[in-house]
Amino acid sequence: MLRPHDINHYFGEEPTSEDCLFLNLWAPAAATARSRLPVVVFLYGGGFTIGSSGMANYDGEQVARAGAIFVNFNYRVGALGFMAHPELSREQGGHSGNYGLMDQVAALRWVRANIARFGGDPDKVLIVGQSAGAASVAAHIFSPLSRNLFRAGAMLSGCNYTSDGPSLDQAERIGVQVQERLGARSLAALRDIPADRILAIQTENQVGARVEGIRINGPIVDGYVLPGPKRALLQAGAVSRVPIIAGYTTDDIDIPTNPISAAANVGQFRSIARNLYGESADEFLRLYPVSRDADLRDVAREAARTAGFESSARYCAAAQGRLGAPAWLIQFDRTHPYVLGVRIADQNIETIGAYHTSDVPYWFGTLDRYNLRRPTRAWTAWDRRLSAAMVDFLISFAATGRPRAAGMDWPAWSPGAERKLVVGDRAHVEALNVERMDWHAGHPLPTPFDSRPSRPRD
Repeated sequence: MLRPHDINHYFGEEPTSEDCLFLNLWAPAAATARSRLPVVVFLYGGGFTIGSSGMANYDGEQVARAGAIFVNFNYRVGALGFMAHPELSREQGGHSGNYGLMDQVAALRWVRANIARFGGDPDKVLIVGQSAGAASVAAHIFSPLSRNLFRAGAMLSGCNYTSDGPSLDQAERIGVQVQERLGARSLAALRDIPADRILAIQTENQVGARVEGIRINGPIVDGYVLPGPKRALLQAGAVSRVPIIAGYTTDDIDIPTNPISAAANVGQFRSIARNLYGESADEFLRLYPVSRDADLRDVAREAARTAGFESSARYCAAAQGRLGAPAWLIQFDRTHPYVLGVRIADQNIETIGAYHTSDVPYWFGTLDRYNLRRPTRAWTAWDRRLSAAMVDFLISFAATGRPRAAGMDWPAWSPGAERKLVVGDRAHVEALNVERMDWHAGHPLPTPFDSRPSRPRD
């Protein structure tokens, strides 16, 4: 999909093709087969319907310059990556649909078998994913096909150990809808249909597209790649016991998807709370007191964030902790310093804040890619220091299973000291508000697997 030229994530035209399963690798110039360097593998986001390893902000040059091997690769998305179908399931021994995840497993197996030749250590592989990529990392933690292919996982926006994608039966019914919409009489006829016709019937609401079609929902509980619901697998201990990073941004996509964020005044805030929580609304309003409309936006955002990705990150940390694996939580709070007067079609730079994906260029040292086609950011010395520290966090996490950076303390989460690192205009450690989070744990909002993005997600 070609992108409008005035949106945030436009770095030049990217070629598209069904022949897309390529892997990219960056290594330090002096790396040899004896270097045994840590390896950072990145899985892109995009709601499982778009995405590309070729995007400039996913470049691995700076990570390699800092002393690690960096790998990213393409995986299939949309119907080409996640369409199940009864006939496909019969062909494949009782499962179908998770082709995008299987692409990822194949890439991780390639890394395991070959990375030493490029200077990497196959026992020091960190997989990092953002948005749908984070959901992919979680899938690998839960998938038996991915065991022993990585030593740690980092999930950015966000970590999901609770909700599942569609069951195989549900996904197969969606596949039949695709077949019917395309007018294909058989699976053989469906395979002969050009890819652009298949893409044209998919729901898409990102990077300028507005298509209401059939929603392909990403990973499927197929009994093979994903053998069962996450909660059941956690209870059985049938997950990879690896250290994790669980991160999110201050103004992430959990904010607009929470109904409480729609409140325009204090009265609406209280009314929405009562509709959401009924008899428990008074307790919610005690935890999130607000009396002035001027304070409403900050309180509503905090309530949505605490109920959303922050609670999810805490749940993931606790789940890994019960299995004997440590976790680190991070909130990215830095608003990009924009060039004065710049206009970006899919952002209001006055209100966007620390938006979904805004942390990515800091993790990979790709800040300057946002000025590749036109000047949009006025990066400061602090932005560059912060980015260098975040790159170091990833490399040390791959190397040792602990994220470390000079001059920046990041304590692990623990049940007796529930803390997170907040990186914004400064870096500091904060305690989680466990009273609020415990309350949200007892009053969860529904999270249907077919929820749609309200802004670009990759």
